[in-house]
Formats: sequence, C-alpha cells, structure tokens
Amino acid sequence: MSEQREDVRAWVQKAEEDFQIVPILSRQRKKLASGICFHAQQSAEKYLKAFLVRERLAFPKTHDLLKLLQLCQRRDALLQSLHPLLQMLNAYSVMPRYPGEKPTIEEAKEAVKIVKEVRQLLRQRLGLQEPKKRTKHSKRSSSS
Repeated sequence: MSEQREDVRAWVQKAEEDFQIVPILSRQRKKLASGICFHAQQSAEKYLKAFLVRERLAFPKTHDLLKLLQLCQRRDALLQSLHPLLQMLNAYSVMPRYPGEKPTIEEAKEAVKIVKEVRQLLRQRLGLQEPKKRTKHSKRSSSS
C-alpha cells in the first residue's frame, strides 16, 4: 500500500473513532452535549483532512472546517453542499472543551444528524464503502 493511501486510511480511521464515540455519548442517561458536539466536529474535520490527503492538497494545522472545505472544493465542487452543515459544526472544535457557553441537547442532536450527512458524502467521495457492523456473533468465541 502506498504511503499516501496509508495516510488516507489513518485519517479515516481517526474520523471513524470520533464518529463511533457520538452514539455512545448520546445513549448516556445524562446526555453529554459538549462531548457529542466536539466529537461530531472532530469526525468531520478528519474526514475533510482524509480527502485533502487523498487529493495531495496541503492544509494548515487548523480546526476550521470551512477553511478545510474551501481547500477540498478545489478538487470537488460537489462538496460545496456541505458548507451550511460544516458552518454549524465549526464552533464545536473549541467551545465545548472549556467552561462557559455549552451546546444544548437540541444542538447535540442536530450535530449528530449533521455529522452523519457529512460522513456519508465524504466517504462516498473517497470511494469508501460503509464499514461492516460487528455483531456479538461476528467475534470468535475463545471458549470451545
């Protein structure tokens, strides 16, 4: 596997880790809106960076989703449709991590919907299939 493809895979893997944390936090009895919004933003950011790596486009160290999207659009104009969604997620790179203003549960629910849409389109543009869901029965039992 080429180094570039390996780098894309690594960014996608990190994006998926953040994406998989979102429903876990959503299921908690005490909804953790800050964590949900933060990880939704992080997943979107890492998917954008995976796209940029695949396209061999350099990007600055930034959490600004709109700056990253602007770079992505140099190769794929269809990604413009993500602008309003990413604009909504953009504040969550910093705001949820510090005391003060916090996202509401309603905002967290919206962030979940948004990251699903962003992820779906970017995975499609990256040529990735949906990962197979693991079930309890898909793991081999060690007791035979």
